Amino acid sequence: MLLLYNIAIQLYGLIIKLFSLFNNKAKLFVQGRKNIFKKIQKKVDPTKSNIWFHFASLGEFEQGRPLLEKIKSSYPEKRIIITFFSPSGYEIRKDYTLADGVFYLPLDTAGNARKLIDAIKPEIAVFTKYEYWYHYFETLHKSGIPLYIISGIFRPDQIFFKWYGSFNRKILGFVNHFFVQNEESKQLLSQINIHNVSLSGDTRFDRVAENAKTPKEFDTIRKFCDNKNTLIAGSTWPADERLIATLINSQPNWKFIIAPHEIDKAHIEEIIKLIPQAIKYSELTDQSANAQTLIIDNIGLLSAVYQYGQIAYIGGGFGVGIHNTLEAAAFGIPVIFGPRYDKFQEAKDLISINSAVSITSVEELLNAFNKFTDNKTAGDAAKRYVTTKTGSTDQIIAYIAQNF
Repeated sequence: MLLLYNIAIQLYGLIIKLFSLFNNKAKLFVQGRKNIFKKIQKKVDPTKSNIWFHFASLGEFEQGRPLLEKIKSSYPEKRIIITFFSPSGYEIRKDYTLADGVFYLPLDTAGNARKLIDAIKPEIAVFTKYEYWYHYFETLHKSGIPLYIISGIFRPDQIFFKWYGSFNRKILGFVNHFFVQNEESKQLLSQINIHNVSLSGDTRFDRVAENAKTPKEFDTIRKFCDNKNTLIAGSTWPADERLIATLINSQPNWKFIIAPHEIDKAHIEEIIKLIPQAIKYSELTDQSANAQTLIIDNIGLLSAVYQYGQIAYIGGGFGVGIHNTLEAAAFGIPVIFGPRYDKFQEAKDLISINSAVSITSVEELLNAFNKFTDNKTAGDAAKRYVTTKTGSTDQIIAYIAQNF
């Protein structure tokens, strides 16, 4: 099985190189890993107290950020080394000020794992939510370096829990401790004889709650909203945007802000074709208050933009899965999203307290919109839900700090 795994990693690398000839994201993936070990060796001192955080992408970074920042504030002598798998994480956070080095994670081969861990020599390694790499995990284990999974979440349909998943279960065996989001995850791991598990919840709650307390303000967006009811559509994809366009046409008294997941020029132009009267944030002025729809064509604004909304629509539910619902909920905003939310415990929880609705059509979107227009308590319930789920970061750091 290890042989097949190694072949799959090599094939993945070749496919990405092929895609890089015509796909910008793949191009960044490949170029960012060129001479990666020289970059790491130039910037990282392996004789220092290094803590290695790995994140798949930007969402996982925001999830693990509360722990990272808590470690840095409590132990300022520690040096934070970050790796990302995806360009969407690296390109946005490559200049993150609390990190002493931010790099792409080299592909998971035995040689790369030895080189990376020798170059960093971390005291501990922290992986957020998922990404289970055989060679990195095995090398950490053999080197006696504690490895922690934080905000982990497991489901019965994952390969770890199948009769043919012994190789994947072996990868989990290299982890020193799992901090999981829910009781189901703890029980599933117990069924495969993994008991080094703590039910700690999701560190994202700490992050979004803190963000909602002191959000960055945008005067031009506030003036655009003009004290009118506003729906914020966050991390949208084309299927989401087609639904939102129909809703906009039926609600002339509402303002709409759309923050698409991808902000390349072609995508922004497609949204403007759907909603010709929309204006872009990059062209927003104090004189734009008469416009009904604003398109956020910049990265990094969305988590603060939710402060201006009364209802949120979260994109991704017609694709691989919904994006972050908690950023909106933390501001006391009820949320609407598409049908693919089953992998997200917080989405299920928000539905159960009537602070979220999943939709599959324009008609269902309109019904959900009307429901939250008439129900003023749904947002309050969402905010209370977030507040009661905070505290995961303190629990985790109390445990892992034993290694410092």
